[in-house]
Amino acid sequence: MSVASGAYLEAMALLPTGVSVVTIADGRDDIGATVSAFVSVSANPPVVMLSADSQGYVAEVVEWVGAFAVSVLADDQRALAGRFSAEGRPSARLLVSGQPHHRGEHTGAIVLDGALAALECSVRQKVEVGDHTVFFADVVGLPEVGADRPGRAMARWGGRYHGLG
Repeated sequence: MSVASGAYLEAMALLPTGVSVVTIADGRDDIGATVSAFVSVSANPPVVMLSADSQGYVAEVVEWVGAFAVSVLADDQRALAGRFSAEGRPSARLLVSGQPHHRGEHTGAIVLDGALAALECSVRQKVEVGDHTVFFADVVGLPEVGADRPGRAMARWGGRYHGLG
């Protein structure tokens, strides 16, 4: 039995997922993208999972560099989510222009100061699954962000960004 990809995508759009920005410093530039396929896998040791389109530049650079940072977005950061998801987007450095940010101590990747939380990750394993590459990564740092921010996380469902809480 085969499931039509359109019907599958419609069904999955009904499942709320958290929205984050993943960034990678590749030594020449800064790469970034909005992701909703990022989840916790293990607490001891802390391991996360990031899924990225295998044909996309993010998967290529994460595989090459072996490390990335993730900034968990708040519900009032829809404009940032949109910037990092736009087709043909420029360097992540340009996308955060005017936004408070710093570089992660362990990855050198951009971390958004206004995020609810941030993680720095080192890839431990990758698995090709369908049209995506799944990266399992050790959490190697928790940069300080959002200290004065009351937190309502952003979620994506039904093809739109929404606030939770």
